Amino acid sequence: MHRAEKPKTTPSPKPSPPTIQGAVLDAIAAANIHSPLPGEALDIGSGDGGLVNAIRARFGLRTSACDYSDTLMKNSTQRVDIVDLNSDKLPYLDGRFSLVTCIETIERLEQTRPMLREIFRVLEPGGLAVISTPNILNLPSRLRYLTTGFFSRFHPLPIRERCHPGGRINPVGYFCLAHALLETGFLDLEPRVDCYERRGWLPWIVLFFPMKIAGLFFWLREKNRFRTITAGNRALVAAVNSRDLLLGRTLIICARKPM
Repeated sequence: MHRAEKPKTTPSPKPSPPTIQGAVLDAIAAANIHSPLPGEALDIGSGDGGLVNAIRARFGLRTSACDYSDTLMKNSTQRVDIVDLNSDKLPYLDGRFSLVTCIETIERLEQTRPMLREIFRVLEPGGLAVISTPNILNLPSRLRYLTTGFFSRFHPLPIRERCHPGGRINPVGYFCLAHALLETGFLDLEPRVDCYERRGWLPWIVLFFPMKIAGLFFWLREKNRFRTITAGNRALVAAVNSRDLLLGRTLIICARKPM
């Protein structure tokens, strides 16, 4: 009997779409980074280096990059530190960076929380983390899961093959990601999306009132019967059915390490 090998994710096969990169840059600008000069940024899962280049050009930060491989990097002046993000710690000292970005990467990892703890460790006090992942809670994704068992941008994976198409193995919804960030110690969570899915508007219009009614029953049951909705998590629960998360394509969360 052969034991199935643990699948190993590949480097990001293609750069982040321009809308994601633009939304990430806007999120960084809105966060108003305050850092001792000169500040330094780290991009985890750097791919072809498009985001690293944009951060350096727009914000004047020195940049570091890490990924499974340096073969995708198009900027010959940017060093890429090669690291297995599933098993290795980030090869950086504590508190080194004022900004850490992890864009379209956590869904390719076997576990999310160890990576968040590493991001927290290498951030300086007051530093900013920006994390993105496919928004599996938008209505097209929810309907796809209902009919196929797979969220949007996630597909059946081959068995006993060390690499798989796109490398997305770990769908993470907003509540679980926000909860993990708060449990890690981050503060001031700011969720946003890169753009709205055009194909989400029709189900949003059709399902708006049924979802509101069903959501109310869910809220009352969870709060009064199971007592799972508390003062600490009620904002996260309420956001799950917000317009941004019902229509947004990519989830982007900014979070800050306490001073």
